[in-house]
Amino acid sequence: MTQHPETEPTPRQPWLHELAICVDGNTTALSGRDGQIDATGAQGVFVDDRRVVSGLHVQLGDQPASYVASASRGHQSQFWSSARHLGTPGADPTVEVHRSREVGGAGVTEQIRVTSRGAEPVTAQLVVRVAGDGADIGTVKSGLAPAGALPATAREGGVTWQDERHLTTVTADPAPTSVTTGEAGTTSLLTFPVSVSAGADAVVTLRVQTERTARTSLDADAGSSRVAWTSVQVEAEDPRLSPAVTSSFADLQHLLLTDPEDPNDIFAGAGTPWYLTLFGRDSIWAARMMLPFGTELAAGTLRVLARRQGTVVDGDRAEAPGKIPHEMRRTTYVDPTCGLALPPVYYGTIDATPLWITLLHDAWRWGMPAAEVKELLPNVRAATEWLTDSAAPDEDGLLKYLDESGTGLANQGWKDSGDSIRWRDGSVAQAPIALVEAQGYAVAAAAAAAALFEAFDEDGAEALRTWAALMRQRIRDRFWVGTDVARHLAIAVDGHGHSVDGVASNMGHLLGTGTLDDDEVARVAATLTSPQMLGRYGIGTLATDNGGFNPIGYHTGSVWTHDTAICAWGLMREGRREEAGLVARSLLASAEQFDYRWPELYAGSGTLGRPAPYPASCRPQAWSAASAAVLLAVALGIEADAPAGRLVLRPQRPATFGALTVRGLRFAGHEFGVRCDVDGNVEVLDPPPGVTVEVG
Repeated sequence: MTQHPETEPTPRQPWLHELAICVDGNTTALSGRDGQIDATGAQGVFVDDRRVVSGLHVQLGDQPASYVASASRGHQSQFWSSARHLGTPGADPTVEVHRSREVGGAGVTEQIRVTSRGAEPVTAQLVVRVAGDGADIGTVKSGLAPAGALPATAREGGVTWQDERHLTTVTADPAPTSVTTGEAGTTSLLTFPVSVSAGADAVVTLRVQTERTARTSLDADAGSSRVAWTSVQVEAEDPRLSPAVTSSFADLQHLLLTDPEDPNDIFAGAGTPWYLTLFGRDSIWAARMMLPFGTELAAGTLRVLARRQGTVVDGDRAEAPGKIPHEMRRTTYVDPTCGLALPPVYYGTIDATPLWITLLHDAWRWGMPAAEVKELLPNVRAATEWLTDSAAPDEDGLLKYLDESGTGLANQGWKDSGDSIRWRDGSVAQAPIALVEAQGYAVAAAAAAAALFEAFDEDGAEALRTWAALMRQRIRDRFWVGTDVARHLAIAVDGHGHSVDGVASNMGHLLGTGTLDDDEVARVAATLTSPQMLGRYGIGTLATDNGGFNPIGYHTGSVWTHDTAICAWGLMREGRREEAGLVARSLLASAEQFDYRWPELYAGSGTLGRPAPYPASCRPQAWSAASAAVLLAVALGIEADAPAGRLVLRPQRPATFGALTVRGLRFAGHEFGVRCDVDGNVEVLDPPPGVTVEVG
C-alpha cells in the first residue's frame, strides 16, 4: 500500500457568527455563547490588536455549567448557565451561574454569580482558568495563531503575564484561596470555595487589566464617553424600530476611538475584531449617517483623517498629495495566507478622499461650527487637487486604481475583495478599475467643495462645477449598458476601457450625488428594487441572475447592511419615497433576525425564510450600526441646511414604519424631536430657535 506523507491542514479564517462579542474602544472580548474563552479560533480579549487573554474558562467542581442563554450589546455581554451536576436532583436545574462581562478602560470586569434555587446548601470549588498568548490580530485572522499560552507569574490575589506590547494582570474579589501559575503553553488556575444556601448566591468578580509596555504613535483609546446618544428615544408603531436604534447606537458608541495625536477628536473604529481601527471610508460613512444626532463624530473623523492626509508620492503606501488614507494600524498589518502586508498608515482607497469632502460639506449643513469648517479648507483644496488631477490623469478622466506594491489591496473601493468586480457572465474584470460609485462620489465632492469655497470666499468654485459637469457626462457616456428596454449602470470600466456590465448594488451609491437625471434615477430605482436585487432582507451586492452570484459571497451576492441603507437614503434624497420605504423596511426586517445587532454582511436567503450570517462577519460594525440612523432619516425624509437656517422634513405617506416619534435629534447644537403620524403629518418638538422647518 502506498504511503502518502501527511500534510499540514490549510489555515482558515476563524468564524465569528456564533460568538458573544462586546467592545469598548480599543478593547474587545469574544467568547463562546456560554461565556467561555477557550483559545480557539478568534476567541479572546484583544487590546490594541493583540490577544492579551486567550483563555478565561469557568467551572464549578469538576465540570463547566451548561449553556442556557446569552446576550451582547455595546460593551456588555451576559451569560446564563445551569450547573446541572449540582443542587437538587430532578428535571429542573436548581443551580445557576450568571456571568456579566463589561469591557472598558483597556480591560474587562466579569462578575460570576452562583445562585441556588434548591432546598439544600450547595458547596463546590469555583475554578477559573486564565491565559494569554499575545497573538497579533492579523495572525489570528489568518488562522495561524500560536498554540499555547505565555508564561505567567503569581501576584497578590491573581496572576500576570506579558507579551511584546502589554502587561496583563488578572485579579479577583474575593481573592482566590489557591493560585497555580502556568508555565509557557499552559493556563493558570484560580480557585475559590463557594458555599450557597437555599435562595442565596455567591459572587466572585474578576478584573483583567492591561497596561501598554511599548507605545506607538497610532495607539487609540476608547471614546465612548464623548457622545450623548443616550438621549435618543424612538417610539414607533413598528415595534422593531426602537430596539434596532437602541442596540445599534450602543454598539456604535462603544466602537468610538480617540485620536492619539489629539484625544479630543473621536472617530468610529470600523468593526470588531478584525478592523477595530480607523478606516477612512467606513469611518466617514458612519459619521455621515449619524449627522442628524450631532456633528461631534463627523468633526473628529474629519480632523483625524486630515492630520494624515497624503503629502508625498509613495507607491508602497499608495500615498499621494491630498489623498485621504484608507486605514491606520499600530504596526504593519500582515496576513500571511494571502500575501497582504499593509504599512501602519495605508492610502489604498479610491473613494475616501471624495467622501471626506462630502462629509465636511454635510457636517457644515448640519451645523458644524463655521470656524472648524474653515480650518479644514486647505485640506479640501488639497483633496480636490488630488481628485481632479492626480486621481484621473488619463484622457478618459475617470478615477481608477491599481495596486503598485504587490502587497496591497487589489480592489480599492468598498467592495475590496479580489473577485468583486464581475461581468454579466461572472468573469472577473481586469485592473486598473474605474468604479461607477467612485465617479459619482467625485461629482458630489466637487459640488460640495464648490459650495464650501463659495460660502467661505475661496476661489475655485466655478472650475469645480465645470469639472463635475464633465464627470457627469463621462458617467453617462461610459457606464450605461444594456438595451434601451433594460439599461443599467455598469459596475465599472476595466483596464481595457470596457464597461463591465455586471448588475451590482454599486449603482445605488450614485443616488443623491447629483449625478443622475430623473430618467436615470428611475432606471436605477427599478433595478435596485427588482426581484433580482431586492430580497426580503435587503439589496444584494450582485443580482441573482448575474454570473458568479453567491448568496454568501463576500461581495458577490451577499447583503451588506450599510449598502442597503445607502441605497434607501439615496432613493429618499431623490424623492423616490415609496422605493426608499420599501428598502428601509427590508433592512429593518433583517435587524430583527439578527437580534438587533446587524453584522457587516449576511446572506439574504438562508434557512426557512431567515437570513444566514456570513460566518466571518464583524459584529458590531460601525457603518452597519449607523444604518439605524439612516432608517430614521428615510422615515422622516430629513435634510438640513444650517447656514440657511432651514430644516426639511419629507416623510413618506403613509409613514414608513407607522406612527413615529424621535427625540434626541440635533441641528446646529440644538436638541429637538419629531413626531410623525401614520399619514405622514409632522410635528416638530422643541424646534431649534430661528430655524425654518419645511414639510413636504
